[in-house]
Amino acid sequence: MEWLLQIPILLFSVIFHEYAHGYMAYKRGDDTAYLMGRLTFNPIPHIDPFGTILMPAICVLSGMPMFGWARPVPVNPLRLDSPRADMSWVAFSGPLSNLFLAVLSALLYKAAALAVPLIGPGLASTLMMGLRFAVIINLALAFLNLIPVYPLDGGQILLNRLPDGPLLRTYEKHVPYGIYIIFGLILTGVLKYLILPPIYYALTLLAAVGLPVI
Repeated sequence: MEWLLQIPILLFSVIFHEYAHGYMAYKRGDDTAYLMGRLTFNPIPHIDPFGTILMPAICVLSGMPMFGWARPVPVNPLRLDSPRADMSWVAFSGPLSNLFLAVLSALLYKAAALAVPLIGPGLASTLMMGLRFAVIINLALAFLNLIPVYPLDGGQILLNRLPDGPLLRTYEKHVPYGIYIIFGLILTGVLKYLILPPIYYALTLLAAVGLPVI
């Protein structure tokens, strides 16, 4: 029954991720997401039928780790103050927001552990389990989205940070096939080897600064 905790955590995390994209675009001059009602934590405008509903359901039924995504916020690069540079910041804000949630959840996990005598072992155990899920889910979302394959955020960052020239032209050639590359990584199991090592390293780093969650 762990999915009862994981699903709302995943839902909030992917919404926070998309909100961060929209907010960064807004601060950089593009109010498209704001005008379309996407700068909100109300889950309804952010729901993607497959990524937010069907994919988590598949994870629950198949026993897979909880995974999903929200509907991407609209961003108009032409309305940004500096389209290429600002688009890279818009893209980076999503993974950065998940890293922020992971650290915040680790801090709250530490607080819950210290508060066991006050709130009781039963409530503390449930809170700590949920916060542990929050740390891992948000680390997974951050490192997944930093993979440099379009349309993931890592791909957007590279497309807008690589200097104009042969290297950028070569990198752009993968864009039409990016989604197939991502599905290939998932189906072959290669994806876990790309995101598990940085997750493990991040958990080790959190433990080293006094915030162990495992």
